[in-house]
Amino acid sequence: MGYLDNISSPEDVKKLNNEQLSCLAEEIRTFLINKVSKTGGHLAPNLGVVELTLAIHKNFNTEYDKIVWDVGHQSYVHKILTGRKDKFDTLRKLGGLAGFPKTCESRHDCFNTGHSSTSISAALGIARARDLKKENYSVAAVIGDGAMTGGMAYEALNDGGRLNSNFIVILNDNEMSISHNVGGMSKYLSRLRTDPVYTKAKEDVDNFLDRMPNFSKKARAAAVKIKGTVKYLFAQGVFFEQLGYKYYGPVDGHNFEELNKALIAAKKIKGPVLVHVSTQKGKGYSFAEESPDRFHGIAPFEIETGETFGLNEPDYSKIFGDAACDFAKENDRIVAISAAMAKGTGLYRFSTEFSQRFFDVGIAEQHAVTLAAGMSISGMIPIVAIYSSFLQRAYDQIVHDVAIQKLHVVFAIDRSGIVGEDGETHQGIFDISFLNHIPNLTIMAPADYYELRQMLDFAVNKQNGPVAIRYPRGRGKAILAKEYPLKKGKGAVIREGRDVCILAVGSMVSTAAAAAEILEGKGVSAEVVSARFVKPVDEQLIIECANRFKCIVTMEDNCKTGGFGSRVLDVLNENGLKTDLYIMALPDEFITHGSRNELLKQSGLDSASAADAILKKMNNIHI
Repeated sequence: MGYLDNISSPEDVKKLNNEQLSCLAEEIRTFLINKVSKTGGHLAPNLGVVELTLAIHKNFNTEYDKIVWDVGHQSYVHKILTGRKDKFDTLRKLGGLAGFPKTCESRHDCFNTGHSSTSISAALGIARARDLKKENYSVAAVIGDGAMTGGMAYEALNDGGRLNSNFIVILNDNEMSISHNVGGMSKYLSRLRTDPVYTKAKEDVDNFLDRMPNFSKKARAAAVKIKGTVKYLFAQGVFFEQLGYKYYGPVDGHNFEELNKALIAAKKIKGPVLVHVSTQKGKGYSFAEESPDRFHGIAPFEIETGETFGLNEPDYSKIFGDAACDFAKENDRIVAISAAMAKGTGLYRFSTEFSQRFFDVGIAEQHAVTLAAGMSISGMIPIVAIYSSFLQRAYDQIVHDVAIQKLHVVFAIDRSGIVGEDGETHQGIFDISFLNHIPNLTIMAPADYYELRQMLDFAVNKQNGPVAIRYPRGRGKAILAKEYPLKKGKGAVIREGRDVCILAVGSMVSTAAAAAEILEGKGVSAEVVSARFVKPVDEQLIIECANRFKCIVTMEDNCKTGGFGSRVLDVLNENGLKTDLYIMALPDEFITHGSRNELLKQSGLDSASAADAILKKMNNIHI
């Protein structure tokens, strides 16, 4: 029996010495590799923070101390230590353990996270509430160096530097976010990480001051000035201390003696402290160490080879990326922008073939959009590829910097609709609604790969103004039996019918086509239309359908409020049409984690459920 078998709560961690903790760390790594190989999930980030998480639980008590995990994808070890080890077979499955911290899941999770760069703000808010209530506990934010490329982290750092009570920022520096980090902060951390001369000099001066308690005030002030001079000479800047933080580090994030020493010291400081911890992403599993970006978030895989299961067929991201490269060959004004997701969005090939026209801005979606606006107004054609749920972070920039000026910026919105296992924070179910009402913006949604390529061609080469293309995660079905020329604001009838018309958006077109097949077997003839354009919507086609059918059904993998169905309803009302409209969309709630198929079925948006609902609706209106 190993140490892990005897861990049921953080109290069990506190009983172990450093040698025993090292053994436990290796057991945890083996456990994680075995479990995540079956469920999929964020493996590399968690392998990198095993010792750090153990040290946190050795030195803090999360029954009352508050630890906020930035993003939270690295909280698996924390979950193992806080009584959830036996649930890891259900990780990211419907009704099972979430892949991110959840306050409803454990009292040891103090704040829900899922997006980057939020932890310092949340932790600072908790610390200020603690002080106002005159309570006494430690507050720490665990943030990665990748998340430090996000502007919100600096807003919080700036604000927190003036706090006069215990507040700890633990910077987990593994030189990675999802891909390798970029920008000035990455270079700065690299200098600190690789400059032992600075660290040694700083420690020498600190030790000297500690040994001289009877210094006069003038002498001590002079010594402090010397200490500051040493920092400037050897560190080429003391960014964190200038903001008001006591800086510890860099600390070896896989050495318990160093970690414990730093965390014990940090807890004693009255005021903000930053502990800079260096770790290796993917540590302990050779394939994850060699390819930490691939194992950042990975599907189930074979442990012996590191290869994922399933066919290596192209997905929407690859189709988009290949098309972007093809069009860039023909037009040297085309540039591509990524927010630390070159591989995830399919732009890796673009980044190698057109390196001078590719810009990875880090985890900074707001900056990415306004950067694109600046490039557009200067004559370039920027393609900004961002996941749907992350684009929410740049809403004001889309409105203020792009749409108002009618700038030709192409938004490639990956992971739209139900994403699946990552849950509420990652489902892309709001983009139609939060973009639909923005003037000057064109919104498209492809039914399959062929339409995606057509739409990107239109957006880049034929559009003059802002345009968004939303498409789902994963692979798509080839459902178009013939070529339908793409015209702005025009849908396409892909299946003719007599009894009911289904207007479907994007990935829901294949679901609508399958539902139509089921309805055909029940004696109902359904016409299926690929809407193609969400904005401008095809008003002429909607009016024609309203005149031909007593019932129109809309299908979209977006929330019901403010979506495509709402726009169709507007057209019917504006034209005084009495056709019965049935809007099939996602409910007004946050969608939990689970497989995409399970979640669509739960929401009534799989083909069988849709067919049953449509048939019931038609019977109620006596068609």
